[in-house]
Amino acid sequence: MPDWEKRFRAPRVSLPDWAEDAPDRSLFVSNATGTYELYAWDRSTGEQRQVTDRPNGTTDGVLSPDGEWIWWFDDKDGDEFGVWRRQPFAGGPDELAAPGLGASYPAGLALGRDGRTAVVGRSTDEDGTTIHLVRTTPRAEGAEGAGEPVAPVEIYRHRESAGVGDLSHDGSLIALEHTEHGDAMHSALRVLRPDGTTVAELDDTRGGTEELGLEVLGFAPVEGDTRLLVGHQRRGRWEPMVWDVATGEETDLSLELPGDVSAEWFPDGSGLLIAHGFEARSELFRYDLAGPELLEIDTPPGTVSGATARPDGSVEYLWSSSAQPSTVRSTTGEVVLDPPGMRSPGSVPVEDVWVEGPGGRIHALVQKPEGATGPLPTVFDIHGGPTWHDSDSFAAGPAAWVDHGYAVVRVNYRGSTGYGRAWTDALKHRVGLIELEDIAAVRAWAIDSGLADPDRLILTGGSWGGYLTLLGLGVQPDAWTLGIAVVPVADYVTAYHDEMEALKAMDRTLLGGTPEEVPERFEASSPITYVDRVKAPVYISAGVNDPRCPIRQIENYVHRLQSREAPHEVYRYDAGHGSLVVDERIKQVRLELDFAERYLGTRTRTRTRTRTETGTGTGTQAEKGTEVEAGEQG
Repeated sequence: MPDWEKRFRAPRVSLPDWAEDAPDRSLFVSNATGTYELYAWDRSTGEQRQVTDRPNGTTDGVLSPDGEWIWWFDDKDGDEFGVWRRQPFAGGPDELAAPGLGASYPAGLALGRDGRTAVVGRSTDEDGTTIHLVRTTPRAEGAEGAGEPVAPVEIYRHRESAGVGDLSHDGSLIALEHTEHGDAMHSALRVLRPDGTTVAELDDTRGGTEELGLEVLGFAPVEGDTRLLVGHQRRGRWEPMVWDVATGEETDLSLELPGDVSAEWFPDGSGLLIAHGFEARSELFRYDLAGPELLEIDTPPGTVSGATARPDGSVEYLWSSSAQPSTVRSTTGEVVLDPPGMRSPGSVPVEDVWVEGPGGRIHALVQKPEGATGPLPTVFDIHGGPTWHDSDSFAAGPAAWVDHGYAVVRVNYRGSTGYGRAWTDALKHRVGLIELEDIAAVRAWAIDSGLADPDRLILTGGSWGGYLTLLGLGVQPDAWTLGIAVVPVADYVTAYHDEMEALKAMDRTLLGGTPEEVPERFEASSPITYVDRVKAPVYISAGVNDPRCPIRQIENYVHRLQSREAPHEVYRYDAGHGSLVVDERIKQVRLELDFAERYLGTRTRTRTRTRTETGTGTGTQAEKGTEVEAGEQG
């Protein structure tokens, strides 16, 4: 088995979540069976148990604070439209967790410490966002009707996107994020009582060019405490503050860290676990509120994908670098969760490159085969999102290209997170075209520096990266030798009409309206507008159940390629926005590598070949802190 395949097959685990009132009970995700599924872990006995077992995998799960229940989201073949089910931690049959609530896209979930209260967020095309209070009666031994649900109570409804943030420790306060103001990139906050009445509001969306976002980071884990940890952008980047929702008092932490900062409470409420991301790397700190004092937590150079503070004061975190596969570590010095079986081979370190671009300095990450000298065949692997960023973390996809002799360049274009609010928010109205300007600047550097062979350049990416791939092939037809687009947006107008409601809201924010209101912007940003200019052979893979980049708009683009007999290949699989099945993911990578070899191996740009294949997979999005190579984010 080649190393590139071993990296996908080697068992991985996510950062374990643990129950607030039963910290020995944990929930994690693993691909140990060849499909990513949820696992329960009793730390007191060491017993691990597979919770879900579905052909297309499962990653969306939540452990109740009392440790008695595991909630998991049940969709159909990766379409992300489904219902919540729950299963006892010790094992047993699944049951419908929120009877009375129909299928929907998920919009957040918070579980109460009493074991019978939940706040469930739903999103549908018909209703927009609705949020419901769900209760079950107490489970008393032998009591008639014990454990039976009562009718869910709707406590919030709006056409724009919203989501459940958190439920307070005593269950008396519910924090929501919402975009009622119509800006899906910048949320405001509202705190409700369980009856749906408003306790407090916080809104930094000031209008004009000063829209600022807020996010819920969590209520203080103390009985009767009304402090809410909030993320804000008031100084041009994400930082935490403490907002007392009862008094309105805001405590600015002023950490003076240069990058984006997130935080969570230590279990006793005395301090905060700080995660700082800066220039594609991350580090951890403890912030003691009494001091106040910021103390660095020793972690290796690289990326912390998730971290959590345990009741004993230790911190567990999921860490990796471009050269070293992920591990779940603890500040006690131990490896917390070590999956059995084959070990993943490492890869080569990433090199940092800074390139002057039309909107400022662009950060790019470069990997190349050890000892190789240019010019090399080079893959520009473009991340999804767009509100995401590439980092110095382990990724099996880029490593596979390096194993086959390619240099890999990843560009944190305008729109990427981690470089300040202005960089992230720069996309509006000229969507796609701005990112391509930054990619073009890095492409020019790669050629001028001697790294990249200008006759062997591949543009590729998944989701938003797939969209930029198709757009780039048409807008910059002479720049690229091949294009490989994974679950892309190909026809922006059709995609808008077919996608889930939350993404419609994001598109209205990015482009300034609907396709009917700003048709010229949708046209300028749509790959299908430029399809007749495409010269390079194109490979496209798509999930037929994808709600984010729906199949109909991809078919429109493919039909245009077919009509002019342009060289292209299409792979369709019966799933959604990526795959959680290891065999399917390996098949997809093998097809991409084969496509590149057949064309670049002969340095031919005019060979005509049309091929359609089908396969299976799934598209459920991975939870934060779970390193799952399932297509791309966004």
